[in-house]
Amino acid sequence: MAGTQHYDMLRNVSRTFALSIEQLPVPLRDIVTVAYLLFRIADCIEDHAGLQPGRKAVLLRLWASVMQGREDARGFMQEMSGLEPREDPEIDVARRADVVLDGLRALPQEPCEIVIRHVCDTSIGMARWQEHGPFVEDEVAMDDYMHEVAGRVGYLLTEVFAWHDPVIASRTGRLMQLGREFGLALQTVNIIRGMRKDYERGWVFVPRDLYEAHGLTRDSLFAPENQNRAMRVVAHLAGKAERHLRGGCTYISLLPAGSRRIRLFCIWPLLFAVKTLALSRNNPAVIASEAKITRPQVRRIVTVSSLIWWSNRLLGLYYRLLSVSRRV
Repeated sequence: MAGTQHYDMLRNVSRTFALSIEQLPVPLRDIVTVAYLLFRIADCIEDHAGLQPGRKAVLLRLWASVMQGREDARGFMQEMSGLEPREDPEIDVARRADVVLDGLRALPQEPCEIVIRHVCDTSIGMARWQEHGPFVEDEVAMDDYMHEVAGRVGYLLTEVFAWHDPVIASRTGRLMQLGREFGLALQTVNIIRGMRKDYERGWVFVPRDLYEAHGLTRDSLFAPENQNRAMRVVAHLAGKAERHLRGGCTYISLLPAGSRRIRLFCIWPLLFAVKTLALSRNNPAVIASEAKITRPQVRRIVTVSSLIWWSNRLLGLYYRLLSVSRRV
């Protein structure tokens, strides 16, 4: 199972996700920690500015083979050892892939197989997109990309929750559909808030037919003189994110009322995304830099939701409040 090293790595790469993961019940806490670190190794390859797309595709497929036990981890770690900057926590996780794999092998058999299957599928999907190129043609292509990097995460979590909880297992069919929506919701918000940074590293995840419909190109989308048209593009994406977020809210409503820790694990990232979307709407910062929620806002969301986690009605009211106000 996950040990001290795994939790230290988790906190170093994401304090926000660590907050959600570490309050899960054992053994879910260990399973999701290991799964998250495995996904972050794939993310490290996908995001690294010093690697060419073809090389990224090769490494992502190699990583999938390592997890499946078809390749030795030592060769993969040798490839990761030369990545810079050395102080990057995500790169540190990739360099210590053997430690993460030890945690994977210590998991119970069924969740171990679930984790391997979905992380491998995501890694191979990422490789396909690296070969595709740094653009998406339309919303169908955008959804395909987001499914590979986030929708599959929703599948993984739902299967692991079902393994742990028989009530959730009885609702798996509907939850699997909504789990994908949940993943797409979080990823759409990530794309909106990270538009500028993605562009600076060579990627534009905004559908090409969307910005072209407003007379823009992938470069002019970010030009200050085109701000009004660019914000109409953002508004369209915000509407898409909201539709997916409502699916995530329905997902949470189907989780058993007594499963406090699992519900909170899902509630926190959903409400963080709702708040981030509220900050991003009509906000030119998403074009010029980035829109992010503050630590006090994170603490407030955690505090309020920790009091109302059991009530779908109260959560729905709080969801709507966060979605319409930048100040709450």
